[in-house]
Amino acid sequence: MANRSKSKELAHYKITMLREVLKKYWGYDKFRPLQEDIIQSAVDGYDTLALLPTGGGKSLCFQVPGLVREGVCLVISPLIALMKDQVFQLKKRHIRAEAIFTGMSRLETDAALDAAQAGSLKFLYVSPERIQSQAFRQRLKNMKVGLLAVDESHCIAQWGYDFRPHYLQIAEIRPLIGEQIPCIALTATATLEVREDIIDKLKFRENHNVFVKSFARSNLSYSCFEEEDKGKKLLQILRNVKGTSVVYVRSRLRTQSIAKWLRDCGISADYYHAGLGFQQRNIVQEEWIANKTRVIVATNAFGMGIDKPDVRTVVHLDIPDTLEAYFQEAGRAGRDEKKAYAVLLYDQNDIRDLEKNIAASYPSLQELGRVYQALANYFKIAVGSHSAESYDFNVADFCKNFGLPPATTYYAIKRLEEQGFIQLSEAFYKPSRLQIKFSKYDLYDFQIRYPNYDLLIKTIMRMHGGKILDNLVRISEDKISEIIQKPKTEVIKQIRFLSEQGVCIYEEQKNRPQLSFLSARYAAADLPLDRQLLEERRKGALHRGQKAIHYATHTQICRTQLLLAYFGEHDAPTCGVCDICIAKRKGKKQPSESEKEPIRQRILHLLQTQAYRSESLLEAVSPVSEAVFKEALRELHATNMIKVSREGRWELQEA
Repeated sequence: MANRSKSKELAHYKITMLREVLKKYWGYDKFRPLQEDIIQSAVDGYDTLALLPTGGGKSLCFQVPGLVREGVCLVISPLIALMKDQVFQLKKRHIRAEAIFTGMSRLETDAALDAAQAGSLKFLYVSPERIQSQAFRQRLKNMKVGLLAVDESHCIAQWGYDFRPHYLQIAEIRPLIGEQIPCIALTATATLEVREDIIDKLKFRENHNVFVKSFARSNLSYSCFEEEDKGKKLLQILRNVKGTSVVYVRSRLRTQSIAKWLRDCGISADYYHAGLGFQQRNIVQEEWIANKTRVIVATNAFGMGIDKPDVRTVVHLDIPDTLEAYFQEAGRAGRDEKKAYAVLLYDQNDIRDLEKNIAASYPSLQELGRVYQALANYFKIAVGSHSAESYDFNVADFCKNFGLPPATTYYAIKRLEEQGFIQLSEAFYKPSRLQIKFSKYDLYDFQIRYPNYDLLIKTIMRMHGGKILDNLVRISEDKISEIIQKPKTEVIKQIRFLSEQGVCIYEEQKNRPQLSFLSARYAAADLPLDRQLLEERRKGALHRGQKAIHYATHTQICRTQLLLAYFGEHDAPTCGVCDICIAKRKGKKQPSESEKEPIRQRILHLLQTQAYRSESLLEAVSPVSEAVFKEALRELHATNMIKVSREGRWELQEA
């Protein structure tokens, strides 16, 4: 009895302590549902898998135990933007944190590692590629690590939707930090098979814990509509539902044209994609967050790590490649738990385009070899040599130089990444930095010998003082240009000359993706591609694409039930708020089998002799009800009995 009482007292003490940490650093009085259980599991030293939907507060689940446990919390994350944002947020709360990622200088990397080894950091964020480095692993042996956190842990599944090969090496570092150090893996989207893969690949101990928060969102209404005029329907949605919105499309060009069209219709809108410069992306994002812009039209580059709880609508104008991607993107609506809407608009061309895009996303072995060879030539890397550098990479310039088709090249780079030969980080912004290397006496002598540089040097010294003699400090070429009244291009040219003369170290601003070769360069003909993995991933992509098409076109089962079943929740009740539930509640009659079967047979009979466009096929079938015709057509397509040709015509599926 006494032991039980002590156990209760200890549990109460731990909960109180965790809530005090939450209040002190984040200002919240209590945790969200399931957060406290996840955090306690990690604090108590158990390997822990946590599945929380988008907006469910995953970062707190490793940040709180990271603070409480002794030592540094090593966080592995695949996205530079997310790492930088989380480090920034932690520092704002006076929590010591740093990140190491591709594109950083050796000096910056060493400084972060030194701080972690010295015990002066609580959080060290690293990219999954970094853990492969022997130099990093040597440093790791001398760090006191209290917790290993793996964010976006679904990336470990080779046949999952977002596989990253370097996630497979994470388990290798567990003996280096101590087998008893717990690992917490977090993700927002993982099927049952992917969950098992995470536990297996991260080598979780037998007494591990798994926490899964239901993917159900009672405040979020899912709807899918087949529309010939998607723009008209989009306008109707935005006029009917007030508040901010995200509109997702595949094409960068379409983000711009649709945003302009919305503005012409009197709706405040802007566009966002990864091809925009950092400053422009930041302005667009901040104005939307501040509600100065109502609608963002974006590619899927938009949304990761953005905390805006009051999004009322998320509209997709294309069928996403996977339900995982759709669930994450749609889940950005209604994080404030107020009524919100996720709407997917499609037409038959979208189905054809998705299938075509998935097929094109797996280029031939010859095309992979050609792109690999061109990359090596572009960066002048000889066969057998291994460059440790990260290179600014302009994919448009690369394709133009080598006469490569952009779409095929993009997908070839993705496949080469999955095979572990290269790494292409997303575009990230890194401001210019400078350090004066000359002593004051040598600098004075240089100013006498080069009087044209006197004003520049004096200005830099006045702006940054003595610290610029000891460390790399952030500089603004724009500000210097304004003070000395010379064009920015001339300022940059002069600083480059100072660097060439050894006066300073100058790291220029970066705003481009970084490409790295992760192994010694192969001759293209000898590139050891894993054909079996490529084929498995191709089949997996096709399967996931078909699931996304089925979700969009299905008209019988509640949308929430369809989504939850995909993620392993098979006993969920109907949501009551999706388009299908609403139609049933209003008494809209669903076509019966006896109505659909003759229509299906008529369609199959007609397609035996020729291919038809949808309108022509409807006319030829001449059904009593167009709704019955559409449902019969959808079911034939969903069961792979018919398909849409490249010309947009319905035809029989080949045996």
